[in-house]
Amino acid sequence: MKHLILAFLLGLSATARAETIHFVTEEYPPYNFSTSSGPNGASVEQIALIMEAVDLPHDIEFLPWARALALAESQPFHCVFTTGHDAERHENFKWVEPLLVDHMILLRRKGSAIAPQTIDEATRFVVGTQREDFSATYLKAHGFERIDYAANLDSTMKKLVAGRIDLLITSEKTFESMQAGGKPVEAALVLEGKQYGIACHRDMPDDTVARMQAELDRLIADGTQDRIFERYGLRPNRIEQAAK
Repeated sequence: MKHLILAFLLGLSATARAETIHFVTEEYPPYNFSTSSGPNGASVEQIALIMEAVDLPHDIEFLPWARALALAESQPFHCVFTTGHDAERHENFKWVEPLLVDHMILLRRKGSAIAPQTIDEATRFVVGTQREDFSATYLKAHGFERIDYAANLDSTMKKLVAGRIDLLITSEKTFESMQAGGKPVEAALVLEGKQYGIACHRDMPDDTVARMQAELDRLIADGTQDRIFERYGLRPNRIEQAAK
């Protein structure tokens, strides 16, 4: 009888471990970044509050973006953030959003004469982005052929500052954070609005996704999300301008 009870308890323990939700992300300040005291950032704080409220075990791991995205697409109980929601990704995940609503923007290094007035003009230049980032899909869909890929935003930034690429694509809020941090970049062309969220594996239980979404909705409704943004020097979301 004792053996049966032990086996039952071990089975419960294994189930609990299997249901730990694994959040994977990249180094992308001010939304997700690692520190000596652990994960930090505007999106990390929202996830911590969501998971505390729904009372589910979770962890956060920083990886190259392409690997993080692939894990969330292929491994149950994995979610990737802060993830741009576009048509190509829509059916591949279950979504909890928005962690962020923002415009995309093309940046140039400070003092550069590059000044495209339209997307068509911008396609003449070499534009840097990250592998498997949804901005790469956007660039290809809009006729950009001279795309330079890097593992993370920091690498792309270094290329821009060094003159190895002409432009960098990112979110407008990220650009504002870069400016506040003294990065030598300036706006070249503001693009369309996008929504960013948590993208979970398709097998994530619907009730778990619904509970997470309800808690994120509460953080938005009571102003908590905007207060988090304020701490990181970010503007409030402009949800009406977002486009999946």
